[in-house]
Amino acid sequence: MITIYDVAAKAGVSPATVSRVFNGIKVTPERAEAVRAAATELGFVPNRNARRLRTSSSEIIAMMVPDIENPFFTVMTRAVEDVARAGGYSVMLCNTDEDPEREQDYLRAAVSDPVAGIVIVPSSRTTNLDLPLERGVPVVCVDRRAPGYQVDAVVAENVAGATASARQLFASGYHRVACISGPEGVETADDRARGWAAAVREVTGADPEPALVVRTTYTVTGGEEATRQLLALPDPPDAVFAANNRLASGAIRVLAEAGLLPPAVGVASFGGLPLVLLIPAGIQVAHLPARELGLTAATMLLERIRGLDAPAREVVLPVAFSDEESTISVLEGRTAVASTEA
Repeated sequence: MITIYDVAAKAGVSPATVSRVFNGIKVTPERAEAVRAAATELGFVPNRNARRLRTSSSEIIAMMVPDIENPFFTVMTRAVEDVARAGGYSVMLCNTDEDPEREQDYLRAAVSDPVAGIVIVPSSRTTNLDLPLERGVPVVCVDRRAPGYQVDAVVAENVAGATASARQLFASGYHRVACISGPEGVETADDRARGWAAAVREVTGADPEPALVVRTTYTVTGGEEATRQLLALPDPPDAVFAANNRLASGAIRVLAEAGLLPPAVGVASFGGLPLVLLIPAGIQVAHLPARELGLTAATMLLERIRGLDAPAREVVLPVAFSDEESTISVLEGRTAVASTEA
């Protein structure tokens, strides 16, 4: 059986250095690379169960997201896993479906056989983190905060970003811009609706008409139903701000069926559209920093796991509206960003 002594001899380091590498303790990059290369060549697999018995610590990080089928959360989760694996941890994925009860079930499971830490996208503003915090399990919130709890959080600039996104539609020549957002009580949904409303007030000088904002589930079906509701209005909108990529996908489907794709009806998606969707020209896309959110959250969590004792921190990341992969389309006098981002 291959042991750490064999790996140490192969890598030209001490057994203690091999142990440090596989325990997630910092060593020089050169030594870490040599140890991992030797372990791979020899087929060495660390006995993680033995390590856990010796240290009474877990090597598992729980990642709790609302919808892993949403590419935004898929990219975020991959980023968390990349950081976790580099630090010697594995990731347990929990899909909450925006359901507070299901979320609590996962939290109970996570602390019953304690995980090393939790990265969570809270299902609502009332998410209850008492259990992990009482048990001393580090928690980092990502994409959404957990009001009332002093925990680290990494979020995007949702209000300002949504304002800028809706403002783009007005700048492109549209006059009656509606909003489709997620459930009330979900921070991202509330903040993005607020940002849209701020743009409407800025451009029109008046409060938005209540009929022009539809709150629904963060799903493609929700986007479809909301778009049909808006198109059925006596005075329907000439543009739609969709507060996430799933809602935008649903809106695009309905508009395509009705023959109302841009420039007939403008669309702004707050989040990159799925790769499988053929993006029509003229769709405006705000690029959310999904990977950066995951990388930052995981890094902050590992710092807590390794003993960082400091007041709760918050990182706010910017939203971008174009990159080198975007093209500019001029359609009947309207200029819009058409993104190729997945």
